[in-house]
Amino acid sequence: MEEIEAEQQEEEFLNLSLAIVDTDSGSGRKRKRKVRAVFDPLNSSHEGCEGKIFKLLQMREQMLKPDQKKKGVVEDGKGLHLIHLLLITATAVDENNVATALENLSELYTSVCLTGDSVQRVVAYFADGLSARLLTRKSPFYEMIMKEPTSEEEFLAFTHLYRVSPYYQFAHFTANQAILEAFEKEEEEESDSKSRILHVIDFDVSYGFQWPSLIQSLSEKASSSNRISLRITGLGRSLEELQETESRLVSFAKGFRNLVFDFQGLLRGSKIISNPRIRKKNETVAVNLVSHLNTLNDFLKIPDTLKSIHSLNPSIVILVEQEGSRSPRSFLSRFMESLHYFVAMYDSLDDCLPLESSERLSIEKNHLGKEIKSMLNYDKDDLNCATRYEKMETWKGRMESHGFSGMKLSSKSLIQAKLLLKIRTHHSPPQFNGENSSGSGFRVFERDEGKTISLGWQDRCLLTASAWRCV
Repeated sequence: MEEIEAEQQEEEFLNLSLAIVDTDSGSGRKRKRKVRAVFDPLNSSHEGCEGKIFKLLQMREQMLKPDQKKKGVVEDGKGLHLIHLLLITATAVDENNVATALENLSELYTSVCLTGDSVQRVVAYFADGLSARLLTRKSPFYEMIMKEPTSEEEFLAFTHLYRVSPYYQFAHFTANQAILEAFEKEEEEESDSKSRILHVIDFDVSYGFQWPSLIQSLSEKASSSNRISLRITGLGRSLEELQETESRLVSFAKGFRNLVFDFQGLLRGSKIISNPRIRKKNETVAVNLVSHLNTLNDFLKIPDTLKSIHSLNPSIVILVEQEGSRSPRSFLSRFMESLHYFVAMYDSLDDCLPLESSERLSIEKNHLGKEIKSMLNYDKDDLNCATRYEKMETWKGRMESHGFSGMKLSSKSLIQAKLLLKIRTHHSPPQFNGENSSGSGFRVFERDEGKTISLGWQDRCLLTASAWRCV
């Protein structure tokens, strides 16, 4: 009973002592009296812990400010020390050792800076995620740490990353090349058809950045006597996002002759293929699964989605997934895997943008940082809210068990990926075919006998693209 009461007191402390109260309101006064009753400064076993939390938040505020002294690369051995301290802190959080966790977090916040080197920056966001994990979700300070970026901030961060890094462009260009080749193959087989239709079902259309390059490639193939129709059925998170995406793509497509473009936007979760229409003779159907399957919260939705796709009998299914092995039920294993991955991502940004870049800060705060904090805190209430980052071998097993067979990607896809790295690599030379003797820079290499192509940074695999057909 004493242990239960102690845990209840600690829970109250983490929630109530961090509450911002309005002393002018009756409810505010009542809450403040409750805190004082539990945590009397003259007679409280939590006195030291309470002071550490407030001190921690003050240190965090300083960490968020630009600090000229901390800019640049950390001293030799300092980066390893920060990583080691972060791991000790994660263990303390996992074991609910609040006092030790707060002490280590205080040291982390005084040692990192959002304008420091890649190690300092990535540790800062992981420290935020661990701090939030100590708090109850009712705490206003939890909301402060986990504050979501606005839709405009998210869009700008995504746009910046898309522009400067090969990360998303690798995924989109590789997928588009495979889709285009599947379309060309069926076009050759039905050469008597004067008007071909390419229907792409994109399960996460996002901002639609993937499709302008495909629109341009198709328009170069089309002619006045051989018009091409491109239909995109795109699933999105909100009606507003879908409307903006449609407007953006329709406006872009108007600049290309002999190409008929049509976009249909649907909210995620819509039953788009529960009753598939009869495919026309001259239509190629392609399913685009770029970073989609890992976002399905309910594990059962993955096989259901694959079964539905298989029933449509598409000409090609494109799968692009972030490489990882983050168990939704083991916090420390997920923490370790996430740390390895994001250290590589933050390090790669140093190759793309200067340290003082506002674009880099936008990417790390509103895109990567958001993902880090979410990854460390999603399971506080519901384990089903897991983003499932897994190794390509795991996704391969799932695809094969649901009636799909891997397709060998063409040499054009590999050549295109290599060209992209040459264009997008700024400081470190790109590495090809797994060769990485210098230990630095982006890499692109084939796997699984040419059935997959991966993008990596140094020795870390970031993204893997593969193509599938129905058996």
